[in-house]
Amino acid sequence: MEIRAFELTDESAVIALWMRCGLTQPWNDPKKDIERKLCVQPHLFLVSIIGQEIVATVMAGYEGHRGWINYLAVAPQYQRQGIGKLMMLEAEQLLVEVGCPKINLQVRTTNSEVMKFYQHLGYVVDDVISLGKRLESDESRSDVMLSD
Repeated sequence: MEIRAFELTDESAVIALWMRCGLTQPWNDPKKDIERKLCVQPHLFLVSIIGQEIVATVMAGYEGHRGWINYLAVAPQYQRQGIGKLMMLEAEQLLVEVGCPKINLQVRTTNSEVMKFYQHLGYVVDDVISLGKRLESDESRSDVMLSD
């Protein structure tokens, strides 16, 4: 298994993986999310490869106060084999190297299995409420609400 930075030629395989893992939502266009990430700290967007297949991704970021994790995905046939943990350890190490003191991430409240995964890695539930405000809609329909 190799972990490396995302390359442009990875795009279609990454989006397909995200779709298989249920990470895509109508209000988050994965192609646009990739384009945006490539403009900001692209070295923190990682893929894992076995043979010629992209089997995992993680998108990390640091804005000077907190680090963030997005799009952690492991292909279903490779889950529960430690790949997600390795991806997180690599992302955490890269964030440490840029001076990041704490990582935040968001998990949908309905995703109890993923909550267990992160708790096993030492993440705890912070006593906060996550708020969001969409500044740009990725959806092509104009009749759709603009919030998550």
